[in-house]
Amino acid sequence: MSKLGAYIASTVGGSILLVLLLVVGLDIVAAIVDQLGDLRGDYTFAQAIYYVLLTVPGSVYEYVPLSALIGSLVGMGMLASNSELIVMRASGRSLARLAEYCCRPVILIVIASMLIGEFVSPYTDKWAKTHKDLRLWGASHSLVSGRSGLWHREGDTFLHLSVVQPGGVLYGVTLFEFNGDDLSRALWAQRATYSGDSWLLEDIRETRFEGNSVSSASATTRTWQSELTPRSLNFLVNEPNELALRSLDDYSRYLDAQGLDAAPFRLAFWQKSLQPVAVFSLVLIALSFVFGPLRSATMGFRVFTGIVVGIAFQFAQNLLGPASLIYGFPPLLAVLMPIGVCALGGLLMLSRGS
Repeated sequence: MSKLGAYIASTVGGSILLVLLLVVGLDIVAAIVDQLGDLRGDYTFAQAIYYVLLTVPGSVYEYVPLSALIGSLVGMGMLASNSELIVMRASGRSLARLAEYCCRPVILIVIASMLIGEFVSPYTDKWAKTHKDLRLWGASHSLVSGRSGLWHREGDTFLHLSVVQPGGVLYGVTLFEFNGDDLSRALWAQRATYSGDSWLLEDIRETRFEGNSVSSASATTRTWQSELTPRSLNFLVNEPNELALRSLDDYSRYLDAQGLDAAPFRLAFWQKSLQPVAVFSLVLIALSFVFGPLRSATMGFRVFTGIVVGIAFQFAQNLLGPASLIYGFPPLLAVLMPIGVCALGGLLMLSRGS
């Protein structure tokens, strides 16, 4: 890489990383404040800090597109404000070559974010939920906590799992078994571990409802046959946008084979798959602004413009994604539309600026 290319790349890359650091820092502060209302029992302030730190990789992955947009505006905007871009153009550097120099650090940042989204954040997010749920459940040991845990249905049995740990360990397992519209059995187990093809329940309390009579019993251990496995629980615990790409694809295929609705997981799959394209479409918008209407604008106005465009882009994605689930048009189309609008708008403004 030439000295000029390295200079532009370092300026833009440093600006993107600085913006990412500031945005994630603000998100961490907001997350800590949000956790203050959940402090009780074993879930102390230190535990809340630990929980928030575990969610940082997911925040980094989430805010890379916005940071790339604002960072590119800031980095290239500084070069424009100092008339350095004019000198570069006068020396024979084409607009396309300057855009290439700008995109080189973006490529590295996108690759790093994809690795985080695929191999780091799905596991740290899962462990963060487990960490918090276990301490909140340990504070009360309530049968069912409406603010945490997981609900699931198997036939006529409704399950609530207070804590789902990776590796096949459950805490606070509650089963409600129905016979038609009538509750026939309620069972609570303090712990369950997966062994082979079944679960071993521990410290069990059971209540049976037969007509007008109610009977209670307890047991130390009991085998529980269920279609749930530690692998399937991984899909149920995390939100679709928190899963890795390979997990989203596998679970979507499984749901399709079972005749179930896989659209939310397909939507998340395309959003994660096309995030690099979304990042470069936003960088293209940033470049078109710098070489066009924002060439002589102040730094504050560039940042403000970047925030507005980033929010509008995110709003469009958040609106079209659920709309595709409701109205039945392909999730891929919902993801591509905002990206296409940004890319087309950026190319048109760059062509006019050149």
